[in-house]
Formats: sequence, C-alpha cells, structure tokens
Amino acid sequence: MTKLTVAALQLAFTEDTVANIKAVADLVREAASKGAEVVLPPELFEGPYFCRVEDESLFANARPTAEHPSVLAMQELAKELKIWIPTSYFELDGPHHYNSLAMIGPDGKIAGVYRKSHIPTGPDTKRSSTFGPEIPVSRFGTDRTCRRSASESAGTSGTPKRRER
Repeated sequence: MTKLTVAALQLAFTEDTVANIKAVADLVREAASKGAEVVLPPELFEGPYFCRVEDESLFANARPTAEHPSVLAMQELAKELKIWIPTSYFELDGPHHYNSLAMIGPDGKIAGVYRKSHIPTGPDTKRSSTFGPEIPVSRFGTDRTCRRSASESAGTSGTPKRRER
C-alpha cells in the first residue's frame, strides 16, 4: 500500500487578494515542511467566499487560468516544494465563468482543470462538471460540491479513470 500525506487548509479571508494568497502560501509551506505531498487550499481562496449571493459585479473578479493570481502563485509554490496543490479559482474563459480547480503538479504545471459552475450563478455561467485532459494522478481525484446531493459527486469522484497503457 502506498502512503500519501495530505493536508487540508482552513482559514478566514479578507478582501485583500495578495494577503489571502500569501496566507495560503505560508500554510502550504508549513504543511509541506511537515511532510504533506498534497495540500488542499480552501475553495476560491483569493477572497471571502462570494458564491452565497448573486451579485453581477463579482464576475469582474474572474480571470483566465493562465492569468489567475491564485493559480500562478500555487504553480510557483508547487514547483518549489515538489508537491501537488489542487487550486480553486474563479475562471473566465471567453464569455463563460467557471468555479474551477487546477490540479497543479510537483513540476508546477497544470495537469488538468475541473470546471464546476453551478455556483456562482449569473450571466453566461454554464452548467458543467467536466475535466479537461486526462489527469495522470492514478487513483487520486478531486471532488468539490456545495451540497451533499450534488450530482457531480454521485458517480465521478472527480477524476476520470486512468487508461491502462
């Protein structure tokens, strides 16, 4: 049996994105120093969790994956610490918005992106629960949901089954 050390982070956030990302990065470093190979930051950690309300002005906070400050910071950190950091962020892809998770590997690269968009709701929000390219993490997967009965949790466990080669 393979042993995997995982750390889950929980902390409060302010409106200061830079301070929030730094606070998460500090805890990621601490977890890695204690042996964590996978560190799970909170969902949408760039600020207070905003999905409880429908406020169209919040859609201005979405960024493309390659430009998102949370993703960029965790890519650098994952590469430095040689760990996995599943990173939640508010993604903008053309006119569409997603509550996404980038699976960032020990090389600092994004192994895949999971898009969960039934929250937040608003203009051009697409209903989707999909992964991009197959993620090479064997039986390790991700699952995020806002309620226990969400359909995407029911049968997927987040990651598609790895194809045998």
